[in-house]
Amino acid sequence: MFKLVLRVLNELAVIKQFSGTGYESSAVMVIDEVEMQRHQQLEKLYRLTRSGKDFQKDIVKAAETFTAIGYKHIEAGIKLSEDCCRYGTENANDNMLAKAVAIYGDARKHVEKEREDLNRLLSSQILDPLRAMITGAPLEDARHLAQRYSRMRQEAETQAAEVSRRQARVKEMPIPENVAKLHAAEAKMQELKANMAVLGKEAAAALAAVEAQQQRLTFQRLVAMVEGEKNYHLRIAAILSEVEAEMVSEKQRKESAPPVISSPVIPSENVSEKTMYFLAEATHPFIAETEKELSLEVGDYVVVRKVSPTDGQKENVKENVGGSPQHMWRSAREFPPVMGLLKFTSLTQVSAAGQLCSTKL
Repeated sequence: MFKLVLRVLNELAVIKQFSGTGYESSAVMVIDEVEMQRHQQLEKLYRLTRSGKDFQKDIVKAAETFTAIGYKHIEAGIKLSEDCCRYGTENANDNMLAKAVAIYGDARKHVEKEREDLNRLLSSQILDPLRAMITGAPLEDARHLAQRYSRMRQEAETQAAEVSRRQARVKEMPIPENVAKLHAAEAKMQELKANMAVLGKEAAAALAAVEAQQQRLTFQRLVAMVEGEKNYHLRIAAILSEVEAEMVSEKQRKESAPPVISSPVIPSENVSEKTMYFLAEATHPFIAETEKELSLEVGDYVVVRKVSPTDGQKENVKENVGGSPQHMWRSAREFPPVMGLLKFTSLTQVSAAGQLCSTKL
């Protein structure tokens, strides 16, 4: 009956060992207070190294996700850069949107280059070191030592029960056979105690070293990841700030540029009051006397601002334009509004500047 109970207890101990975490917690004092403290120390270190390993796995999983998303980000960014550059090239002379798109497309290449650098940093500075430690020999060896100590402690617990049973049998029947069995049980118990002392010390030292290394390495890799991400975002911000400044500058340049002279519309005999400028040919020379006047020679063509519906229709008008007497003009044509007063020495120049009618006025 006793043998049956002992076998059941051993089987339960084995089941408990393999269904647990690898190091079983126990509040039973197997040998003495010193051994109990060692057991509690190993239990704590085993739990800490397991927690450290699990956290390192969490960081690795996150970094792998970051890099996977990063590669998709790079792929989409490169495609967008190519589309922007193509649009900017095909519509270079249309409007400021094409210029802005071209600027952004070029900058997008640099943005994706920074993303590639961040992915390489995550791989070399975060993933590789943590993976190496997670699967490294020091951690596995230290945990195996602790597991061996746990199994030896369970064996000692069983042996202590055997010693107690033998002592009871000797009290009941102090025959030589029972006494010999008691001495054998006690000797085995002493051997287990000595082995546990050595193994416990070795396992504690190994686990403590691994736990310290886990703390140090994980902290260093975490700092490296933070620094890498910070530098990445700073460089991206610098690139985008420069792009924004270029876009705004291009917009301001376009808006402040004088409008292009468009093709004129030949007016009817009765000139509309909406006509603001007309083209005239000088019939007499004129020498400018101030900076506000315009020197003219016979045959020069001038864009003149009209003040009233009848101005510019007659050869001799008393109004001065740009400081030149109006009686020097001959005939006129309607001209679209422009900024300032323009002078041309030939109708060829007039046609090149505003694509005006080349028929001599």
